[in-house]
Amino acid sequence: MELLKLHLEARWGKCTDQLRIPDPHKKIPLSFQVLEFPPSDGHNFWIYSTLGMSIDMDAHFIELHVFSQKQDSSLVELLTVTASFHRNDSPLGLHHSVFIGRPWQDNSLCDHAFLSLPYLDGVELETFDFGENHLHNLWLLPITEKERDYKMQQGWNALEELFEAKGLYYLDPNRVSCA
Repeated sequence: MELLKLHLEARWGKCTDQLRIPDPHKKIPLSFQVLEFPPSDGHNFWIYSTLGMSIDMDAHFIELHVFSQKQDSSLVELLTVTASFHRNDSPLGLHHSVFIGRPWQDNSLCDHAFLSLPYLDGVELETFDFGENHLHNLWLLPITEKERDYKMQQGWNALEELFEAKGLYYLDPNRVSCA
């Protein structure tokens, strides 16, 4: 996991914190963490990233990250719960969507998330090779229920095209739905 952490730091700068929240059901490996990256020259926002989400799984090797305008410890919980869902309920992958159970931040309409390619960071961040396997770093993009419904009806590509056409401001928790 140290090599994966170095891979993330090569793109986002030094992480300032390695965070954990208690796992009362002991369903996530003890080595699982959420890394916190402060704004840097490359990105003028906070980044929270899982580390060890897919450790010891036979397939579905992914890690997730989410962006924020502000430092926000609630995103540690969001990523931890999503990691637990991935490990224990239904493996997640590219273009999947999940219900996050509460507003993403503050009173946001975004109470779902879409697993997208890390468009802001490219393939250099997306793929991490280790041995015979490779892991994908995916962007956990908060979306509204209407946007999730649009994706379910029209497909993930149509959702991404809608975001592009509407000029999605992905950092704004108070944004209106694009759908």
